[in-house]
Amino acid sequence: MGAEFDSKVDDMKTDDVVDLFVIGGGINGCGIARDASGRGLSVALAEMNDLASATSSASTKLFHGGLRYLEYFEVRLVREALIEREVLLRAMPHISWPMRFVLPYHKDMRFEGSTPTSRILDVVMPWMKGRRPAWLIRLGLFLYDNLGGRKILPGTKTVDLKSDPVGAPLEDRFEFAYEYSDCWIEDSRLVVLNARDAEARGAHIMTRTRVVLAERKDDLWSLTLEDTRTGRTWEQKSRMLVNAGGPWVGDVIRQTARLNAQEGVRLVRGSHIVTRKLFDHDKCYFFQGEDGRIIFAIPYETDFTLIGTTDKEHGDASQKPECTPEERDYLLDFASSYFKQPLSQDDIVWTYSGVRPLYDDGAKSATAATRDYVLKVREDGGAPMLNVFGGKITTYRKLAEHALGKIVPFFDQATGDWTAGVPLPGGDFPVDGVEDQIARLAADFPFLDAFWAKRLIRAYGTDARNMLGDAQTAQDLGQAFGATLTEREITWLMQHEYAERAEDVVWRRSKLGLRLDAAQIKVLDDWMQAAAQQAA
Repeated sequence: MGAEFDSKVDDMKTDDVVDLFVIGGGINGCGIARDASGRGLSVALAEMNDLASATSSASTKLFHGGLRYLEYFEVRLVREALIEREVLLRAMPHISWPMRFVLPYHKDMRFEGSTPTSRILDVVMPWMKGRRPAWLIRLGLFLYDNLGGRKILPGTKTVDLKSDPVGAPLEDRFEFAYEYSDCWIEDSRLVVLNARDAEARGAHIMTRTRVVLAERKDDLWSLTLEDTRTGRTWEQKSRMLVNAGGPWVGDVIRQTARLNAQEGVRLVRGSHIVTRKLFDHDKCYFFQGEDGRIIFAIPYETDFTLIGTTDKEHGDASQKPECTPEERDYLLDFASSYFKQPLSQDDIVWTYSGVRPLYDDGAKSATAATRDYVLKVREDGGAPMLNVFGGKITTYRKLAEHALGKIVPFFDQATGDWTAGVPLPGGDFPVDGVEDQIARLAADFPFLDAFWAKRLIRAYGTDARNMLGDAQTAQDLGQAFGATLTEREITWLMQHEYAERAEDVVWRRSKLGLRLDAAQIKVLDDWMQAAAQQAA
């Protein structure tokens, strides 16, 4: 693996000029790199840490239209996201799948006070005093069902919580609920698969590579790059620069490229808690609070429940986001107001936080800030630069497509849109074919138990067979690190998916960190470092 890295660095040190250089290895950067590579552009991408090491691995793991955004009249964003759900389901049926969401109703549900909808109802229905009426929720769900032209996902229905099993974990005061469709996504795997596909189409993907300086010289960008592992530096030239730095997008503009900019991002922290499994069905809960906010309670990694998220202003990108005690208690109290069995700190097995780099539209609160994306091209002073502000994981492909719409006018050789319906690596099977893939893998590799076979298909899809190769027994897969993780899989992740440390594997390429203890993770990390040194 080390030898492979060295060869990529050597390639990048040549005198070749790439068409597009992308800063940032999150979902927006990798999505743009994939789209551009598929249009015939030469592309390089640098990520200062691991792929998806920040915002793109810390989401609520949903491909969703954003039901609550309808209250802010962000109809274009919601419609685009709803259409994208089914486009993406078809392209990645291994890492995304439909889920049903249960929205219990009670009369005390309220708006977040700054929404346009709440202000209108305060005028026309003042006696409601900020409460969300049932008819308004049903209207919103009707729009949600129909704005995106559903073909795969079932529509909304009403559920009697007194008789339906989904009502059993909830307090008795909840008598009915609305049930609607959205989708799950393995967010960090989505990033890695986009990077893999970009590389397969000719892109250079460089992790642990920091862009120290970006200067315009002779109608080109001259970039000084640094290998953060060794301190080596080298220069790369590019005809156009894409700043997909996420939370660091402003730093790239002002510090790396040394440019002035009026646009900026609003950093909003979203924290989540993961608890023991709280219910036995596979549906998610959409809970509305008396403060107007919402949270989800989602079946997670078979044996756990994911609860989130918060919306809190975050100081700066250099400050590592962590779930604060206040956010933890807020989520515990919020969920406890719905579940019969109250939650406590003892139920929590893990917490995580991410920073959303929202476009700063001047909204009064973090919750009200737009989730839409903004793309700005600067060509003052020579070579063009595209800055990417905001965005959400559901619309990453459309963001990339719109970004290329601003990029291709600078490149006569670039071809047209192509990504819709094209599967990501491992996703070349029917959208309803997961169970068949699991059964066939278990039959062909009988040493896999049910959990193991499902995990591999959900992670790698049809690539699971390539990874297992000619193995006849579990022993053929080499050293076992625990929780079905083996040497064969780690080697695959190092060779094909840019993994270098145990953290990359157990918290981003998978979530097996929930099942491995600190000693097991250290053994894995030591093995990976030794393997990398041996390959160098």
